[in-house]
Amino acid sequence: MLDVNFGTVIWASIAFLTVVFILGKFAWKPILTAIKEREDSIETALKSAQKAKEEMAALKADNEELLKQARLERDNMLKKAKETQERIVEEAKGKANEEYQRILDAAKESIRNEKMAALTDIKNQVAQLSLDIAVKLIRKEFDDPDKQKKLIDQYVEEASTKLN
Repeated sequence: MLDVNFGTVIWASIAFLTVVFILGKFAWKPILTAIKEREDSIETALKSAQKAKEEMAALKADNEELLKQARLERDNMLKKAKETQERIVEEAKGKANEEYQRILDAAKESIRNEKMAALTDIKNQVAQLSLDIAVKLIRKEFDDPDKQKKLIDQYVEEASTKLN
């Protein structure tokens, strides 16, 4: 099945050795140099990363301290703001109550004045209606009592419709 040809094996070995020799002469040194440079750069990067990690730990500690101080300041500011808010609310309530009382007093006074004006107006109208009725009664005949009674009833009815 497998038939080995020694000539082919020899030529393949010569070609392989030639390639290995050429690579060893020209490529291995640059490849090994590149690998060494890469190794050095990785080691430098690892050292830099370690240094950066240490610096970050120090910064983190500083940041935590600053954050703690900021929280304390915030809490103090919130406390002061709450106290100020409560004071302002109390002042506003006091002013609102004063203004409410002033408006209420003014409204009561205005209602009183309007009531007095309305009563005075009603009294004047009643007096005028009474005068009108009296004048009309005097003008009519006084002889007939039925006419007088009808006339009075008519005037009273007119007066009550005028009042409504």
